[in-house]
Amino acid sequence: MDRKSLTTEVKQEAARLGFELVGVTTPDPPPHLDVYRGWIGDGRHGEMDYLATERGLERRADPRTILPECRSILVVGLRHALPTASDTGIRIAAYAQGVDYHQVIIPRLERLMHFIKPLATAPFSYRLYTDTGPILERELAQRAGLGWIGKNTCLIHPRHGSYFLLGEALLSEALQPDAPFTFDHCGSCTRCLDACPTQCILPDRTIDARRCISYLTIENRGPIPLELRASIGEWLFGCDICQQVCPWNVRFAGPTGDADCQPSARFSNPEPAGFLDEAAPLGKTAVARARRNGMARNAAVVMGNRIDRVYDVGVAGLHRLLVEHERLQTARVLVVVAGMEGALPSVVAGLVKVPVIAVPTSVGYGVSFGGVAALLAMLNSCANGVAVVNIDNGFGAACMASVINHL
Repeated sequence: MDRKSLTTEVKQEAARLGFELVGVTTPDPPPHLDVYRGWIGDGRHGEMDYLATERGLERRADPRTILPECRSILVVGLRHALPTASDTGIRIAAYAQGVDYHQVIIPRLERLMHFIKPLATAPFSYRLYTDTGPILERELAQRAGLGWIGKNTCLIHPRHGSYFLLGEALLSEALQPDAPFTFDHCGSCTRCLDACPTQCILPDRTIDARRCISYLTIENRGPIPLELRASIGEWLFGCDICQQVCPWNVRFAGPTGDADCQPSARFSNPEPAGFLDEAAPLGKTAVARARRNGMARNAAVVMGNRIDRVYDVGVAGLHRLLVEHERLQTARVLVVVAGMEGALPSVVAGLVKVPVIAVPTSVGYGVSFGGVAALLAMLNSCANGVAVVNIDNGFGAACMASVINHL
């Protein structure tokens, strides 16, 4: 079979496997490697040290250092679910709401390799990646004709938008390369830059990861900087803002019909209190990338950003909030312990300017106050800290100062 015919059959099989975008490029060194090196040199990769290793840089500079016999690179795109508003108001990035995409894309690429093997020249070898390997996948996708790299650094297809997950196959077989996508359709538009809450999108089409909500809530293993916590808003994991405002998504992005990319009920309507417990199951989802500690940290920050909300977190959740406050200095998280029967939590939430978290009286953690007036005064005075109080008994307001000092 000639190269052109083989390439056509491979693309048809890839489409049958659910990849809406399919293109081929060569394993030549990327022309914009200097931009990547400059990004690393400026420290904009944050604490993702694996991106800056010399071995990783060498591999990104030449895919043949990964697979010496590589003669072509197949790039595919899998459409994921569209961002939707949740009933709770809490947000998880759209791509992460279904099955972990690594467990979808790689197995499908493996099936595609089994299809190619009997048609290819022996011996046939390959390497597969999706958001994991030392390659510049968006640049490869642009060179394979799948779209252009937008100002928000996402790959944008002119008829489908950017809600795609990419996968790559380095092949020993030479397929017919596609023409690169060379036109920039962003023009003078700056909607993504203007909408970014942390202003992490830079004019040179790179991201300062240290300010990016996705990095801060996923790859970041330490505390979220105090000055950025309010900008996290209600994003529990990742962020879709720069894609949601993109005109190419507003006009062209459509829903996916792929069963493996549908959002699960748990992540389409998440409750942050449910992630405070380190035992909270994350399942086989992309959310697991943040780990349980990271999700507990994110939940504490999100809960601190939600004004006039009532949470019922239980003993384990209260412990996590207190741990996060002590370790991370979580701002604007309010805990009200015990005595919050009936409608009282909502009444208090309507009167103070910080979140209210109701937990069972059996916690036995806190001090007692006499009178709702004293309680409200104490809550408002602790707007930047964690207050643990009990209003069941009537020790009065005399101990208020000592509690505030302790917190």
